[in-house]
Amino acid sequence: MRLDPFIELAKSAGASDLHLEPGLPPAIRVRGQLRTVGEPVPAETLLAMAKELLEGDRWSSFLERRSSDLARTVQGVRCRVNAFCTARGVGLAIRFLAPFQASIERLNLHPDLKKIAQSTHGLVVVSGPTGSGKSSTLAALIEDVNRTERRHVVTIESPIEYTLVPRLAFIRQREVGRDTPSFEQGLKDALREDSDVLMVGEVRDPESMRLTLAAAETGHLVLTTLHSATAGEALARMVNAFPAEIQPGICAQLADSLVAVVCQRMRWWPERGVRAPECEILLATTTVRAMVRQGHFFKLATALETGGSEGCWTFSRYRDWMEKRTDWFVPSASPVEPPPAEPVAEPLAAAPAHPARRSAPAAAPRQEAQPAKGQPRNTRETPPARGDEGVLAIDEADEDLASILSELERKPKR
Repeated sequence: MRLDPFIELAKSAGASDLHLEPGLPPAIRVRGQLRTVGEPVPAETLLAMAKELLEGDRWSSFLERRSSDLARTVQGVRCRVNAFCTARGVGLAIRFLAPFQASIERLNLHPDLKKIAQSTHGLVVVSGPTGSGKSSTLAALIEDVNRTERRHVVTIESPIEYTLVPRLAFIRQREVGRDTPSFEQGLKDALREDSDVLMVGEVRDPESMRLTLAAAETGHLVLTTLHSATAGEALARMVNAFPAEIQPGICAQLADSLVAVVCQRMRWWPERGVRAPECEILLATTTVRAMVRQGHFFKLATALETGGSEGCWTFSRYRDWMEKRTDWFVPSASPVEPPPAEPVAEPLAAAPAHPARRSAPAAAPRQEAQPAKGQPRNTRETPPARGDEGVLAIDEADEDLASILSELERKPKR
């Protein structure tokens, strides 16, 4: 694949992102800082890369929408790729995902997050700015469920970033655009699929937010992501997405279903040589639920400060814990389980516009008695035999309604 040398270049530099633009050198993001490397990439090369990545129907969709999201494993690295059109041609933005099966321990997250994953129902929101590792944290929470509980997990993602291998849990992963037309349709389907845990890649509009809240209220554990800088801002954003006249009702739904909000930002820890998320964890305590019900999101910062004994974490307290931590997981220094291979979906055959009527099994040919010489041949078929109970047996091949009614009229009345 033409993309391989660029992936290898970014991988060797320890980059988290790779940007390719026609006529410009490749740009990589290392420890949060963007820099360019190498020579400018010709537009023809990037166009050929995009065609290799977007096979089949994806290329037709790309030509129509001028952008496409997908996930691929290239050079042993799981990548999330966004292909899009720019003034110079076709560009690629590539995010490198964790080179191992995500888990709470391997992402250097606090063990308290396992308690969140053990909830039987309700809403868990993982928030933060772009590039803060929200998808990885979500995958780690699902993996914890997978390793500890026998539950039915359905994920709705765009695209599927981490391939999950069922262990104790029964896991189905659906990709928007390939397996379901939208997050909304995927959520509606999941409510009819006997699911216990739902993972929604991102709630982007009021309809998907409404369905997410409804699922959390009806006994499902729902995990999703939002873009926000703080936990309180994430909840306020959900409510403000709805019209003002129904926001009080949304606040009540959110207060009843909320389990926790995990807001995180990625930080480089030079003494450990690893990037790990720094988190703010807001648990749905009685005080927090009362504030959410009243729509007083500006007071949630106070609840975080005073809720340390109930399991809440501010960024500063979490940072102190990270600085004192000794059991760090460093991928380059520890043997890791490689991420599982991506399953290959079999293409569905197109359904016929007008399905053919299922034909009845062909009846065995009847043996007709030959008429005596000189007698006319009886062209009418022998009437079906009547059962002992006076029930008329209709021959399978007889589809003439008039003949059936005529036969019924000749049937002797009891």
